[in-house]
Amino acid sequence: MCGIAGFSNFDADYTCSQSNYVSILENMSDTLYHRGPDENGHYLSRHFGLAHARLSIIDLANGKQPMYRSVGGYTYAICYNGELYNTAELRNDLIAKGWKFKTTSDTEVILIGHIEYGTSFVEKLNGIFAYAFVNEKDQEISLYRDRNGIKPLFYTLFNNTLLFGSELKAIFAYPEYQPRVDKNGLNEIFSIGPARTSGCGIFKDIYEILPGHYLMHKDGFMKLHCYWKLISKPHTDSYEETIEKTRFLVTDSISRQMVSDVPICTFLSGGIDSSLVSAVCAYELKKQGKQLQTYSFDFVNNDKYFKSNPFQPSSDKPYATKMVEFLDSKHTYLECDNYTMADCLYESVDARDLPAMADVDSSMLHFCRQVKQFNKVTLTGECADEIFGGYPWFHKEECFNANTFPWSMDINARKSFLSDSFLAELRMEDYINKTYEASIAETPRLSEDSKTEARRREISYLNLRWFMQTLLDRMDRTSMYSGLEARVPFADHRIIEYVWNVPWSIKYKDNMVKHLLRESARGLLPDEILFRKKSPYPKTYDPAYEQLLQKRFIDIIENPSSPILTFIDKKKVYQFLNSPSDYAKPWYGQLMAGPQMIAYMIQVNYWLEKYHIDIL
Repeated sequence: MCGIAGFSNFDADYTCSQSNYVSILENMSDTLYHRGPDENGHYLSRHFGLAHARLSIIDLANGKQPMYRSVGGYTYAICYNGELYNTAELRNDLIAKGWKFKTTSDTEVILIGHIEYGTSFVEKLNGIFAYAFVNEKDQEISLYRDRNGIKPLFYTLFNNTLLFGSELKAIFAYPEYQPRVDKNGLNEIFSIGPARTSGCGIFKDIYEILPGHYLMHKDGFMKLHCYWKLISKPHTDSYEETIEKTRFLVTDSISRQMVSDVPICTFLSGGIDSSLVSAVCAYELKKQGKQLQTYSFDFVNNDKYFKSNPFQPSSDKPYATKMVEFLDSKHTYLECDNYTMADCLYESVDARDLPAMADVDSSMLHFCRQVKQFNKVTLTGECADEIFGGYPWFHKEECFNANTFPWSMDINARKSFLSDSFLAELRMEDYINKTYEASIAETPRLSEDSKTEARRREISYLNLRWFMQTLLDRMDRTSMYSGLEARVPFADHRIIEYVWNVPWSIKYKDNMVKHLLRESARGLLPDEILFRKKSPYPKTYDPAYEQLLQKRFIDIIENPSSPILTFIDKKKVYQFLNSPSDYAKPWYGQLMAGPQMIAYMIQVNYWLEKYHIDIL
């Protein structure tokens, strides 16, 4: 994994002031150092500039970027962030067409593939990626993003210059650029955050390449092209065939994503998703005479304060321990204390350039930092719930029938800190309804679906395009902040394409959540793990953590220079802080309740302060 950035302007000649523009590229690259601390590089020509910060995973010696190749007197260049999982097949195809390779890196495969096939080559890729490809022959630059938006890529047009970067901070490093936020951006933060409308960069006139799309910039014009989207079609496989094919797709994806020239590890919670990923990895490594390294996460004092609730029925540690014994893995138990988690709230904003999922982000950032001390690459169980229907809103009636985002049905908690005048200006309900209805309208439909099955597709699509994207953002930023590459085998597009059309009667057979995944994993895991009731990412229940947050937030609202005072009502804040917390009533997802609302507001204030944002 790496960081990429760059610029393009067809009215400019960068070679006339080469040292100046190289310096700009270096500054943009420096903002992404955490994503690629191993080395950096740049490419500059008349109309194009590329910058790269590299985390070396494949072909450690020869994979330097940007990478370029001259063919027929013209140069083609690429800067790439990602991993391909079908590199060997693609390389063999290109070799058969007469191409010769100088490295074993997947970067060179993509570079040559685009020279050979043009833009359509992206359709052949199985992987997680965001990259920029410069075609000097046709005088064009194209920006590509993987099918499910696992790797980020932002862009804007500033003074006729296309600016882009893996993270927003790379764009902000361009001279004279000033971050601005209008009412739509504020609605993204306060009304639907920490989620984000697909393609929206929050800051005015900044966008993100949509998943499954590429942006072409040529002759001063930009156009977004879709190269992949979900298609609804009848599912014709039998129950037994569905189980067999799902098992193959999942295990094949996990095995493919083990490709690395450095040792891999896995995150192991003791739930079915991470346990299945770990089991396949451990099996493959044992065939090579190697032992899998695993990590699990918890919080100091959770053995004392853990509270079972409908969203989090059991603690992870006993199940993680059982899996460690089953796998014979080399395991490390990591813990996060209250002060570390609170302190990392600020760094998680630094990582995302936006307010994040409060302590869900800050704790993961801390854990990833600890893992990076020993490993560069990890595989996770992320995305299985969105794909296989693991969340309560897939089957709980009140969530299923809600005419809004089912993970954020009650917005009263969002209003609890905000002033009446700001609420009147935001018109939160209107913004939420508009974004919700737009996503519902995009849902790929099948004419023969029953009304209930049609709604299943809507819920599934919302999860893939909204909730899963939020968690993928979290995983990318919190891991890459310390230069740790986190892979997500369940988000393989082949799995998503297939499971999308499997009827709910199979996914939820015998009223069992994630029945399809559980049955496809029979024999790979102990039954105690295989049929464990879902328990999400852990959180702390220590009351001292909430008290710490309250103290920090009071310090903020009593400081007259705090930028968040523009939006909040101090009287409402104190009323909220003096009310008892209800951990069983999250305002976002399953984990973000009262303490996380305080933490989120702390992040919002820090974000406004750090980025010196102009509010329009």
